[in-house]
Amino acid sequence: MVMRVIQFREAIAEAMSEEMRRDERVFLMGEEVAEYNGAYKASKGMLDEFGPKRVIDTPISELGFAGIGVGAAMNGLRPIIEFMTFNFSLVAIDQVINNAAKIRQMSGGQFSIPIVFRGPTASAGQLAATHSQAFESWYANCPGLKVVVPSNPYDAKGLLKSAIRDDDPVIFMESEQMYGDKAEVPEEEYLIPIGKADIKRQGSDVTIVSFGKIIKVAYSAAEELAKEGISCEIIDLRTVRPIDYDTVLSSVKKTNRLVIVEEAWPLGSIATEITFAVQRLAFDYLDAPVRRITSKDTPMAYAPTLVEAYLPQPKEVIRAVRDVLYLS
Repeated sequence: MVMRVIQFREAIAEAMSEEMRRDERVFLMGEEVAEYNGAYKASKGMLDEFGPKRVIDTPISELGFAGIGVGAAMNGLRPIIEFMTFNFSLVAIDQVINNAAKIRQMSGGQFSIPIVFRGPTASAGQLAATHSQAFESWYANCPGLKVVVPSNPYDAKGLLKSAIRDDDPVIFMESEQMYGDKAEVPEEEYLIPIGKADIKRQGSDVTIVSFGKIIKVAYSAAEELAKEGISCEIIDLRTVRPIDYDTVLSSVKKTNRLVIVEEAWPLGSIATEITFAVQRLAFDYLDAPVRRITSKDTPMAYAPTLVEAYLPQPKEVIRAVRDVLYLS
């Protein structure tokens, strides 16, 4: 494949544009997606190419345009609904949970809901408590939804294309702090299957599982630990519903130790679910208790010192790895 370096936002725009060229039923709707080229410029140039009937600016009314999207999907279209942030999706959560996620079952299979709800999740700098929340585990808790959380431009493009083609509702969660990230992405078309994790770094001493932008913390910790001769295997879940348990279990059976890093509150987190699955299905392979590093169990503050204290940090991952290796 011919590779070039592009930004995360460009990968998102390419995925949507390619799918809109491929299938005239696909359209994009949300706040500032058209005339402004997207709040984060993730739909740049799309209005010029596809016109106002397929790239649609909406009022500040998430419940309304999410509902329009669900109705459009029921009638044979394939909407992409952008939330400026998933913090704002709380206004539309009735449409997402009570309608999009349930209509296939409640209609006895008469209706499918091929819709993508996408936008940034979790913290994005000093935006304080109501704009800094990670909702991956919330949506992953709901049967009927698929939840995708890419960590880099390559994965984002391949996964978003798969999400748009999926006949079920997909929650596609990005990050405001990743839109400027750059990576190699093929010029040719490619797809990444939903529900398949990726081993980003091979290792032998400990497995570190993470997803989304916070996986950078795992990378940073692994680099520091490598200087001590500690080999970390990093697994990027990429999808948190469905979870690729097999990849995690295979790695734990090799390394015998597990640390999970997640930007979310600890209660009911994805880390909690993985910990249960590993102790249930790979208990005899564990040489140490599973450790998890999450956000602190409090709303995020505004002060930068408190933001740092709230979010998972490399030093916490390093400490946890040393603990499971009995080096601390």
